[in-house]
Amino acid sequence: MNIKSENIGSDFDDFLREDGIYGDVVAAAIKRVIALQIEDEMKRSRITKSEMAERMHTSRAALDRLLDPQNTSLTLATLGRAATVLGKKLKVELV
Repeated sequence: MNIKSENIGSDFDDFLREDGIYGDVVAAAIKRVIALQIEDEMKRSRITKSEMAERMHTSRAALDRLLDPQNTSLTLATLGRAATVLGKKLKVELV
């Protein structure tokens, strides 16, 4: 492996930015965490996917998209409904 000296000391975020994929990687990571949190809360609360979708007033297919860690397109309204059903609050912030 040939490492360029200009890359020594740079971090992984810099590498992703240079490749132009930083935003996509961050979005995918955030979505994986959110999907896992929702699934964990559903299990803890013993709520099935069908019941969750019904309580959210959405389709089972829409819930599957929400729980799909690869699908990064979702709305705050959908996240808010999921949080409400699970007795949680949705917190979004820019840092």
